[in-house]
Amino acid sequence: MKPYVLITPARNEETHIEKTIRSVISQTILPKRWTIVSDGSVDRTDAIVASYADKHEFILLLRRSGDQERSFGSKARAFALGYDHMKQLDFDFVGNLDADVSFDPTYYEGILSKFEADERLGIAGGIRYDLRNGRFRKVRCAPNSVGGPFQLFRRECYEEIGGYRPLPFGGIDGVAETMARMHGWEVRHFPKLQVHHHRYTGSEGQGVFIARFRSGIKAYVIGYHPLFLAARCALRMRDHPPVIGSVLRLAGYFWASLARYERVVSDDFVQYLREEQLTRLRSIASRGSASDIPR
Repeated sequence: MKPYVLITPARNEETHIEKTIRSVISQTILPKRWTIVSDGSVDRTDAIVASYADKHEFILLLRRSGDQERSFGSKARAFALGYDHMKQLDFDFVGNLDADVSFDPTYYEGILSKFEADERLGIAGGIRYDLRNGRFRKVRCAPNSVGGPFQLFRRECYEEIGGYRPLPFGGIDGVAETMARMHGWEVRHFPKLQVHHHRYTGSEGQGVFIARFRSGIKAYVIGYHPLFLAARCALRMRDHPPVIGSVLRLAGYFWASLARYERVVSDDFVQYLREEQLTRLRSIASRGSASDIPR
């Protein structure tokens, strides 16, 4: 199979990163290079990575000062740094891999086989299971979407869309996959390939109420259609915190609208995204199923 590389931006991940490292080094097909970018870590992250890099020559540890606080913008910049250190290598696929996930030894072999079977597949990955209250629970995901913690790109697709953008409120993975579809690439996840995510998504480094409000701002600045966001919030009514979490998302969206927050994407992007979202809503209305709206 054609070679792949991985990039992991990591900030204070001493609790989980060893699970991720063990998953990668046990793969039936190893990456040509795995660059782990310590993004301003002040815990034992660097020491843990260095101990494995001494034993496995394909692992490279880079360090950057990072932003003052954990942010999606900082993550995008760390990823770009990792990519710059590898772009002269000969590889066909590049993957983002968060430092708090784990998966079976055949995971990347399975994903690479999907790329070989479809030359228009631009982004692929498995399905995410989040750890909540001591149990891994499947995260609902639209068929043409891949979880940000483990997106694997065809190199041509990644370079065509310009990689991840340092967005202030998040959404770097969603923007990347939407841009891929805009350029004619297929984006798919494969449910039989499971990824276990050891931290609840969306609240790292901030309180859950603030996180929900900020997610509404994120939805506005990347161009979500208000009807689509309302439908998504309705599906999340039972998520923690129940009801109020969805209310805060909507409040964040309309606050950003009233405060005239600047869009961080082009008008063409917003138009394409909203057309996709309205198509999903019409499909749901005709089928009576909400499976196409990610939770």
